[in-house]
Amino acid sequence: MQAVRRWLRGETIPSQEKLQVLAEWLKIEPHALRFGEQAAESIRAKRRQWEENLDFQERETIEQYLSLPAPQRKIVREVIDAFVKAFPAESAGEQAKK
Repeated sequence: MQAVRRWLRGETIPSQEKLQVLAEWLKIEPHALRFGEQAAESIRAKRRQWEENLDFQERETIEQYLSLPAPQRKIVREVIDAFVKAFPAESAGEQAKK
């Protein structure tokens, strides 16, 4: 009981294992227990955006990227960063004008 009181006061955080068990028991996501419901909703929204906005080829490319060794992934990130700087994305307003 004292551990729960210290958690509610913000003095401690339960271990990930205990949070997982409690989340399953309460039927909520562990993120909501650790970071609050607003953070959990933000994570869900990002996950939905990720799932809805990628097609098969993009997902396949990301899987291939993740299978690369760390030094090669670093090179790919640097190339992508260079492209983003050289060719910045247009805002929605600029695209609508065309």
